[in-house]
Amino acid sequence: MSVQYVDDPADQRIADFRDLSNSDRRPDRPGGAGLVIAEGVPVVERLIASPYPVRAIMGIKSRIAALQGMCDAPMYVVPVEVMGEVVGFHLNRGVLASADRAAMPSFDELVATASRLLVLEGVGDHENLGSLFRNAAAFGIDGVVLGPRCSDPLYRRAVRVSMGNVLRVPFAKAPDWPGALDALGGSGFETWAMTPAPPAVELRALPSDLARVAIVVGAEGPGLTEEALGAASRRVRIPMADGVDSLNVATSAAIALHHVALGV
Repeated sequence: MSVQYVDDPADQRIADFRDLSNSDRRPDRPGGAGLVIAEGVPVVERLIASPYPVRAIMGIKSRIAALQGMCDAPMYVVPVEVMGEVVGFHLNRGVLASADRAAMPSFDELVATASRLLVLEGVGDHENLGSLFRNAAAFGIDGVVLGPRCSDPLYRRAVRVSMGNVLRVPFAKAPDWPGALDALGGSGFETWAMTPAPPAVELRALPSDLARVAIVVGAEGPGLTEEALGAASRRVRIPMADGVDSLNVATSAAIALHHVALGV
């Protein structure tokens, strides 16, 4: 590990952090996807502890000092005004880290070792996606399955909102939809499609100690498609007060995940 001082925003050593508002897509990277970017000391610490190879860390002196000795990647100390000019906006967390993407398990590999899964359909909002991963980590869920129209969990905003938990929860893309739900059923999973619409069963009426269960949630607003609802083992709802028709997708998932969590 080396700590170096940089005072020129154009210095190529800190190029990974340039113009972060537009960095999620990069034609020079595999698949056109951007680097993994972590913001703030706790998230950078999770990145360092993750399978993602850290490339560089840039921050103000006090934040870099808090991270010294944790990894071998170069660390660049910069003034606050230089950091703002490089990233393109004011960053109040004081430190950033970049990393290459790591290989994730296939759908079959994830399913083979899991007993608790979160399955997403159409979750395109980065903040909701980050919150869902944070919830999955909090309740010890074994992994996340990404159905169609889901955003990239490694987008900068999703990483930030998840507090870095997208870096510790394995995820895999569904190879077929809604066939992935049939495949889960064939592997012994109960698949619970969360919906407020009848004839859904109340969550509190269902057992929490099933051998294998997957919570299935859809996009904010439209919810799950009829195809997904039809392919799930059962439709499940969370009772709510009169006059309230739904919850935020991350909130409803958290309630359901807590219900089926093991050892938390």
